[in-house]
Amino acid sequence: MRTEIFGIDLSCVVGSLTDGKIPEKECLLPLISKLLGYSIVAASTIVKLPQILKILQHRSVRGLSVAAFELEVVGFTIALSYCLHKGLPFSAFGELLFLLIQAIILVGIIYYFSQPLGTKTWVRALIYCALSPTILAGQIDPVLFEALYASQHAIFFFARVPQIWENYKNKSTGELSFLTSFMNFAGSMVRVFTSVQEQVPMSGILEFD
Repeated sequence: MRTEIFGIDLSCVVGSLTDGKIPEKECLLPLISKLLGYSIVAASTIVKLPQILKILQHRSVRGLSVAAFELEVVGFTIALSYCLHKGLPFSAFGELLFLLIQAIILVGIIYYFSQPLGTKTWVRALIYCALSPTILAGQIDPVLFEALYASQHAIFFFARVPQIWENYKNKSTGELSFLTSFMNFAGSMVRVFTSVQEQVPMSGILEFD
């Protein structure tokens, strides 16, 4: 009999335990992957909260690179739209939704404490607002969509560069939250494991490297 809770198939494990046996690796790994996947999704709802609170507490964005956080928003938007388009299970990508929401809030806060904003900043924000609904809906040419998804790996890489340069230039991390950075790193490592178990395409696994 199939036992399933929140999309997690427990029949194999339950069957083994009922027979007084230790579940085989083939039973445990998919279950662990699903549980870890949902744990990452749950943890992702607060992963950027330390960074947001640190900025609000000090009312400062000293040492933070606006470009780095803007690129993160773009990267999360592309990654989320691709996962939605491919119909992957929510446990395999759900954190992208919450990370995108928090990243947008974070950029808004950074804009607020970076007044006055230049014309280029407003143009970038308007372009994002104009294009993101179309990308999230997957209403673009499939070939272009694949190329766009491939580019998001470079986007995430280059999102780190401005912040690294800012830290080097200031000889300080400024208002950058260590806790948020650590949680991002830990979540990425766990997500690599769950992505392999969920048989996510290699391009999707590279996103978390």
